[in-house]
Amino acid sequence: MEAYSDFASVYDELMDDVPYEQWLENIVGELARYGINDGLLLELGCGTGEMTQRLARRGFDMIGVDCADEMLNIAVQKREASGLDILYLNQDMREFELYGTVRAVVSVCDSVNYLLEDEDITECFRLVNNYLDIGGIFMFDFNTRYKYESVIGESVIAENREDCSFIWENYFDCETAVNEYDLTIFKREENGLFSRHCEVHCQKGYTLEEMKKFIADAGLEFVRAYDADTLLEVTEESERIYCVARERGKGK
Repeated sequence: MEAYSDFASVYDELMDDVPYEQWLENIVGELARYGINDGLLLELGCGTGEMTQRLARRGFDMIGVDCADEMLNIAVQKREASGLDILYLNQDMREFELYGTVRAVVSVCDSVNYLLEDEDITECFRLVNNYLDIGGIFMFDFNTRYKYESVIGESVIAENREDCSFIWENYFDCETAVNEYDLTIFKREENGLFSRHCEVHCQKGYTLEEMKKFIADAGLEFVRAYDADTLLEVTEESERIYCVARERGKGK
């Protein structure tokens, strides 16, 4: 079953502990370091548009790209309710197309971890470089191999709520560094009964050195990286890392 199909309808409810506001302040502050306080921004893997809307409210002209139909449908519903002017595109991160360049590209909530092949990440980053303004900034986060292998791998996460519940079973493959999530969702329907839905998600854990290579291979310039939880230097036990890269001239 396609990832984020049935999960989409309960995604925001089950992910209500995600620190979007903290992430927002960090993104806005990081972009300001490079003089980017407004203009056109792209969010890759925008999902239901939670971060896209927050950035739009901060004065950025937003484009959101995602390949999950159901997630984008919810993002569009939020846009209509809010009156915000956001362009959503149903496209794959590995082959997205824009009408022109943007000042910055952002990607949060470990979206790049869904790219399981080295060439897929390199191609995605190459497209980012292509669609960035000269000197534009690319900021993204990713879950580390350490997190999958030592923190959540081979664990079961479950949560029971009034209208929906889930069981999240993790299986980490040390050879491929791929973590498989077997997700079972129980959702209360209009008749009061619960329906059961199953999805399989796969994400790959990466190291910072691997990400630096992908950045370089795509023609981007690596700027800096830091621990996404502490905002300090990356350590061997960092679970999520922020990377900042810059467009350094098309074709170089």
